[in-house]
Amino acid sequence: MGYDKERLEKELLLYAVTDRHWLGERTLFEVVRESLDGGVTFLQLREKELDEEHFYEEALELKELARKYKVPFVINDNVDIAIKMDADGVHVGQDDMAARDVRALIGPDKILGVSAQTVEQALAAEEQGADYLGVGAVFATGSKADAVEVSHGTLKAICEAVSIPVIAIGGITEENVAKLSGTGICGVAVISAIYAKEDIKGAAKDLRKATLEMLGEKA
Repeated sequence: MGYDKERLEKELLLYAVTDRHWLGERTLFEVVRESLDGGVTFLQLREKELDEEHFYEEALELKELARKYKVPFVINDNVDIAIKMDADGVHVGQDDMAARDVRALIGPDKILGVSAQTVEQALAAEEQGADYLGVGAVFATGSKADAVEVSHGTLKAICEAVSIPVIAIGGITEENVAKLSGTGICGVAVISAIYAKEDIKGAAKDLRKATLEMLGEKA
């Protein structure tokens, strides 16, 4: 919509989705900062069990952090909080609010990401105002219990069918990201490949390098 496609394609290179599951003694702010230091280019706050008040406070903190690194910051699912705290955008799944309705609420200038598993879903999301698609799971994943696996053939077909940027998600690691070469994606979205690691900054740095190599670009 109102977001520059070329700029967005570059920003979607290494898309990190937060998860407090592996925090241990660390705070979410600390681990996100480490991932940004390692080269994360796009940040999504995903909270399924936090109450609204704490979710809002956390979102404000991470928005300021992302701004310092000049990285887009979007909220998963919760459109009300995204609007209230003026996030850069929202990402919704197929079972969440329809993309058309989200776009009507957030306006033309915010980023709207939509999850898709089929060409039909991808085309519908684009038609309804999505700026980018998250397609997966492209590998088996433990981060989402309800994740549906998407073949690399389907991933490629989706990339060919739409004119908006597509990122792959689901089970992606530094070791297997090369297998996505030639599918047409512009980047990858990960959770555990960064946030489950002891050295978060190093994990992000290594995955960014591997992703650029997969895309045929220089690190």
